[in-house]
Amino acid sequence: MPSTPRETTYALISLGCPKNVVDSERMAGLLRAGGYRMVVEPEGADFVVVNTCGFIRDAREESYGVIREMIELKTQRRLRGVIVAGCLAQRDKEELLTRFPEIDQLVGVFGRDEIAAAAGRLGIGGWGLGAVTSPAATESSRADRSTILPAAPAEALSDDGRLRITLPHLAYLKIAEGCNRLCSFCTIPSIRGPYVSKPIERVVVEAEELAADGVRELILIAQDTSYYGIDLGGEPQLAELLRQLDGIDGLARIRVMYLYPLYITDELVEMIALAEKVVPYLDLPLQHISDEVLRRMRRGVTRAEIERLLDRLRGRIDGLVLRTTLIAGFPGETERQFEELLEFVRARRFERLGVFAYSDEPGTPAMGLDGKLSEREIQARRDRLLSVQQEIAFGWNELQIGRRLDILIDRDIPGEEDAYVGRSYADAPEIDGAVYVTGENLAPGQIIPSEIVAARGYDLVGVACDPLE
Repeated sequence: MPSTPRETTYALISLGCPKNVVDSERMAGLLRAGGYRMVVEPEGADFVVVNTCGFIRDAREESYGVIREMIELKTQRRLRGVIVAGCLAQRDKEELLTRFPEIDQLVGVFGRDEIAAAAGRLGIGGWGLGAVTSPAATESSRADRSTILPAAPAEALSDDGRLRITLPHLAYLKIAEGCNRLCSFCTIPSIRGPYVSKPIERVVVEAEELAADGVRELILIAQDTSYYGIDLGGEPQLAELLRQLDGIDGLARIRVMYLYPLYITDELVEMIALAEKVVPYLDLPLQHISDEVLRRMRRGVTRAEIERLLDRLRGRIDGLVLRTTLIAGFPGETERQFEELLEFVRARRFERLGVFAYSDEPGTPAMGLDGKLSEREIQARRDRLLSVQQEIAFGWNELQIGRRLDILIDRDIPGEEDAYVGRSYADAPEIDGAVYVTGENLAPGQIIPSEIVAARGYDLVGVACDPLE
């Protein structure tokens, strides 16, 4: 009798933002359907898929470092193939192949659905060996056997059939692809193309599938979630999408990330205020507050408009937690403009805040601006912002002591009895702090009321309560 072919294995390394996580999960689902089995460690696997980030310099350097490590494993014959996918593959394809000729396949952002074809080209195995599943992939394979780099599609790609790599009770749901903003510091439109919304009915179906798969917390993501639906019908549709998602059985929390300050309608604010499952947590990247800096950033919004929006959100949504991100050291930022930003942060007291140190990104208009600051000054300003924010965040945590918060348990703590790590509605995974909870017989995915008894920097400590208390 003929022997059974050995199962072909691969490892998946997903770098960058949650949008990349969704792309990675889609590729993992397609590889599973193609007969490939995922393993945890690259060493000893037949091949590895590195889904890269190319957004900023630090992210690119991280991606280059991981690629280098995987090629070293291949050189040592501890790995047979290296597939590089995602934003860096889309952005720096020629440089990547020149810098790392050992890369076997390069798969761009919009080539992710051809990942089984890319794996098949390695000649290692799998049920999908040699399969090419679209005309775009066929043309690409004729032109260059090492790349699959189709252009941005006219419609949003499907994200169903994913093999999830997040916690079982947590999932990201991408509601749109690309971006129409032309912020002078950002490369996303050139990498991921123009904004394309996924129709509401498709988003709802994906959400229902995720809920049926045990997801309790659903996190909506896009490059700009407040713009959702404008390209489909001329008007923002996020409020209607949230209304439909709010009725899905099984979901306990819906979290909205990446809201651009524009297009946050009164209808959307009212929906968030009244929804049963949409948590009062909004991620609102502002980048700066000085009108002159905002103009140089091409943000299309003024300080007065931002201030009015913040007043409207705080005034209508009870218990609102706001997260924002800022850029320190943008070209031309004067000391006075930076002090204006510091005072804004002190006055507005964002519960959550992150700071990027400005870096030149090739191909962006900001590279050509005058008034560049030294790296030392940029880092110093970033540190000053974070120092101000740390005091605010720690103070907010102190105010939570004595409160009872519903905590979603993420995992237990190995080696400790009745000890768990979870999150309140104020904590987005992998971004914000955590809540350390003690209690008997708790389980990941369970939401348990807990009394907050201590604050530990950015984290809280709680004791599980009897739900009937």
